[in-house]
Amino acid sequence: MTKDVVLDHVSIRFGSYTAVDNAHLSIQGGEFFSFLGPSGCGKTTLLRCISGFVQPTEGRVLIGGQDMKNVGPNKRPTALIFQNLALFPLLSVAENIAFPLEVRGVGRKDRRKRADELLEMIALPGTGDKKVHELSGGQRQRVAIARALAADPDILLLDEPLSALDLKLRQHMRTELRAIQQRVGLTFIYITHDQGEALTMSDRVAVMNAGVIEQVGDPKTIYNRPRTPFVASFVGETNSIPGQVVAQFGTTVTLQTPLGTLSGQSGGGRDHRPGAACLLFIRPEQLFTSGSAPGANSFLADCEAEEFEGSVQTLHLKAAGLPLRLCRMNAGGLTAAAPGPGALTIGYDPQAAIVLPQGADADAAA
Repeated sequence: MTKDVVLDHVSIRFGSYTAVDNAHLSIQGGEFFSFLGPSGCGKTTLLRCISGFVQPTEGRVLIGGQDMKNVGPNKRPTALIFQNLALFPLLSVAENIAFPLEVRGVGRKDRRKRADELLEMIALPGTGDKKVHELSGGQRQRVAIARALAADPDILLLDEPLSALDLKLRQHMRTELRAIQQRVGLTFIYITHDQGEALTMSDRVAVMNAGVIEQVGDPKTIYNRPRTPFVASFVGETNSIPGQVVAQFGTTVTLQTPLGTLSGQSGGGRDHRPGAACLLFIRPEQLFTSGSAPGANSFLADCEAEEFEGSVQTLHLKAAGLPLRLCRMNAGGLTAAAPGPGALTIGYDPQAAIVLPQGADADAAA
């Protein structure tokens, strides 16, 4: 069985700077778990803390129920893949993969056998005698994974390993990484600032901002039911409409906004007091054009520009001075014509919109 990882109220400070503030969560054995956030949010520091290269200022890291205090990186059941991969250019592919085994004193024949087994697993059979520079970027990425797996870790830690690859190769490697993780059954802990990587590969995602874990959940929950304004705006594209609370009935919150009276669902099941400043978040794909006059949860907008991206058409709208985006699929290969100048009626399903506090109200709700 693979081991679980527990961050028990971990804080990490460097002098007066707090890199990680009270991180508290459990990562299950065999899970593909991602930390997602912008540069400088503390995600890499947290990964280095799990691997043992950084010690927590407060709190504990437990792996398989064992407190990792005073347990060095070489004694932990983890393997870390760095962003630059750190492969040895003068060694062959097989020698790179077998290097952890050589350090352990494993014989040459057994090292080569294990390297060839791992090359089969990462779909690179017969490349053991090549030099690293003879491989493509995606192939080098897989070699780095194989080298990490050669040490038989329980947990594989990956620090933005796809960031140097081009878009198509990154998309391909998402599928490859997920497939490898499922084949070996290890716990993968993945660091990224790329929302697409986190959402497509992960069982669960922790979204970080300024050292704080703002939300943990499965990708669909993170995307469809964000709990904070930061998560709503950072994960995927969204429209943000400011307003003040008129009333709340159950989870449905009604706001007075520059676009009129609009409704949405309370993010995180919060209770919002009348008059509180809030933001209504609506994904671009949740907006639609209507042929009728504005009614409940609809408003007038002007179409200022259109973008055609093959499978998706995006309309850039302006409503009461607010910029908005509306996306619709190009079904059947023929997209609807972009509306010309003039007012459109734009509607949405209030079940698909999220209401979250802003400003001082957001700080009080945090």
